[in-house]
Amino acid sequence: MNTETHEKLKTIKQSFRLSMNGTISHSMRTKGLNYKINWGVPLHELKVMAQSYGKDPILAAELWKEDIRECKILATYIMPPEIMTPEITRNWMQQTSTQEIAELLAFNLFRYLPFANKIAHEFIASPQTITQICGYQILSSLFADGQTPSPQNIDSFLNQAKVTMEDTEIKTKHAAYNCILRFCRLGESYTKAARKNLSHLDIFDD
Repeated sequence: MNTETHEKLKTIKQSFRLSMNGTISHSMRTKGLNYKINWGVPLHELKVMAQSYGKDPILAAELWKEDIRECKILATYIMPPEIMTPEITRNWMQQTSTQEIAELLAFNLFRYLPFANKIAHEFIASPQTITQICGYQILSSLFADGQTPSPQNIDSFLNQAKVTMEDTEIKTKHAAYNCILRFCRLGESYTKAARKNLSHLDIFDD
């Protein structure tokens, strides 16, 4: 780590202490969001902080190494997506232990990757709950952005969503359900495809 990045990291950590919100931190712990260090800094404050630093791959990589909630979130904002490779993306995913970080990774960073669609389909087929949630969040973001999947990817998505919805894990089922709704909003043909493949799940309003 160079001197400039070290000083930035030091300043950032000090700012977390000043912005600490014990109420939010305690609330997260009671909800099962356990971090080694969690200052409880609200997301909107972290976003503003990220804007002051701009895109900085070196700083983002150093922030991600820290086992601190706010550092990891800040890293998702300032890492340039074009710097990420599939290998780095998988490594970051493997190092993610909470649903909050998984969703923010997807929404702030992974959705903008040139290989976002491919990695999302890989993630939703993972046996790991957190990874699946991240994958569905990436696809939800892509669908929300108006990106339409190829016929092959439609089949792949709906087949995996079917498997997830038939599972007993509530968190992944919720992520898949929201993703299906986003998929249907792409247009009538997508809604028909979802109804055809998932009709037995009774998730559509007649």
